[in-house]
Amino acid sequence: MDNIVISARHVGKTFRLGDSQMTALKDLSLDVEENAFICIVGPSGCGKSTFLRMVAGLESASSGHIFYRNEPVRAPRREVGMVFQEYSLLPWRTVEDNVSLGLEFAGRSRGERRRAARDYLELVGLAAFGRAMPYELSGGMRQRVAIARALANEPDVLLMDEPFGALDAHTRILLQRELLRIWQKHRTTILFVTHGVDEAVYLADRVVVMSARPGEVRAVIPVDLARPRDRGDPAYARLTASILDMLDAGNQMRPAEADAAAPCREA
Repeated sequence: MDNIVISARHVGKTFRLGDSQMTALKDLSLDVEENAFICIVGPSGCGKSTFLRMVAGLESASSGHIFYRNEPVRAPRREVGMVFQEYSLLPWRTVEDNVSLGLEFAGRSRGERRRAARDYLELVGLAAFGRAMPYELSGGMRQRVAIARALANEPDVLLMDEPFGALDAHTRILLQRELLRIWQKHRTTILFVTHGVDEAVYLADRVVVMSARPGEVRAVIPVDLARPRDRGDPAYARLTASILDMLDAGNQMRPAEADAAAPCREA
């Protein structure tokens, strides 16, 4: 299909744990359409973040293939941006200089970088903070800077790995609304990993529900609720409860798959 931006086909990922191996992902297949907002939920350790890193070209698959617009993903590419849970801002650079970092790497002129940084800071409501240093900002503001930095590169796809997970509940809700506003304006394709089923139902066109490790796609649930979504809507509550039930039913690991204390390295 011409509108498929990201396609995963039978993707698996295995790590070494000392002398043994651990399978994080198994036979994962998924298509992400252009302009879609897709959320991935699943138990801790099911490979959600690992999959996102593979889509970004930061990890390689042990089996199967991931494609960006029919091209195999083998390394990071400018068309695919990523926002991490940690703000990952450079503490010695101003907010504006952090936002323009990718454009600097791309060889854009200083004038172009400044104009783009200011435009995207205005988009995320931080136009007055361009000369501030990251330590002078709240956690929610730093995450807005990270989003602005990703958007300044004008990615075709934006990958978001639990970007609001470290924030308090009120700030998280405010940034969910802000992210939807930005998405509805730019229609960048978004693949968003979260532990929060409520967050997924609030944001997504579709929710991908993953099994416990080894992670597989258990279901892809369309969210047929008009935006802006009302968390008090009974249909919203029913959908959230049904996804939670699905996760509860499948959140049983086999003893051999229990977490090990040893660090992982790719098999």
